[in-house]
Amino acid sequence: MTDSPRSPFDLSLGLVQRPRRNRKTDWARRLVRENVLTANDLIWPIFVVEGENVRTPVASMPEVERLSVDQAVAAAQKAADLSIPALALFPYTEPDLRDPNGSEALNPENLVCRACRAIKQAVPQIGLITDAALDPYTSHGHDGVMEGETILNDETVAILVEQALNQARAGADVIAPSDMMDGRIGAIRAGLDSEGFDDVQIMAYSAKYASAFYGPFRDAIGTKAVLVGDKRTYQMDPANSDEALREVALDLEQGADMVMVKPGLPYLDIIRRVKDRFAIPTFAYQVSGEYAMIKAAALNGWLDGDKAMLESLLAFKRAGANGILTYFAPKAAEMLKKSA
Repeated sequence: MTDSPRSPFDLSLGLVQRPRRNRKTDWARRLVRENVLTANDLIWPIFVVEGENVRTPVASMPEVERLSVDQAVAAAQKAADLSIPALALFPYTEPDLRDPNGSEALNPENLVCRACRAIKQAVPQIGLITDAALDPYTSHGHDGVMEGETILNDETVAILVEQALNQARAGADVIAPSDMMDGRIGAIRAGLDSEGFDDVQIMAYSAKYASAFYGPFRDAIGTKAVLVGDKRTYQMDPANSDEALREVALDLEQGADMVMVKPGLPYLDIIRRVKDRFAIPTFAYQVSGEYAMIKAAALNGWLDGDKAMLESLLAFKRAGANGILTYFAPKAAEMLKKSA
């Protein structure tokens, strides 16, 4: 008869594997920590609005405000002071400036362009990421132009190229197409290069899902009240994972420098698959609904908001994200700076 395998709990011989040894003290935990969150991992999305010295609260996003351009400049300076590398700009477009074709997106004096120029003049070291999509500008709330109930792909792409050029001329460092039209990355890359903007980066929203977590964002940019139908014909089905890899591959072939998965926490598996497959700079957007859930629970005393915030952000790093767009960016950066 052969001897049975020795139990790891044979106390006469001692317990050989004790993982708790590496957790017993703070210094030991820090030495073996696999992932670290820093301010360098954060991108701060801000909403810009018309006016001067304006800070308008977004009701569904506690502590988030729409900022006039002068206040956006102040936010950029705060970001620089906190070592946050970049801001992502999104406009609240007044209803009388919206039309079916999103014409205001091409106006060199629109909110995003004015904010870019003002921030670059005052805080040139901050990176500026601008959204290439028509939904903040259309009267129907969709990311592209429509014919009846159909989003026209190629016609939309042509407008997106002009929008990207408009933003690049205003000083945008990174164009981030969030529209999910087919072929728009290659078209935008060609358009930028043709006008000498070959150093302007593209951060493609490659895997953007038709999610229920975008509601507060649509409040913030004013599209929730005007959106006709839904976006399932161009944003991805939440049931799909392999499709995300195909979308990323196509965007990389067309010239994307970085890719993004959106939303974030419900799609950590997608982030991991993208990073493992392509080993390229991969970003995640902790979207408005994710932010609102954590804030609401914290305000009700149901969880420790600061700890939940940092834990959620660290989850993105663990999943493989190089960086996170998050409305928590200034708060998280302040806490990380104090603990450094």
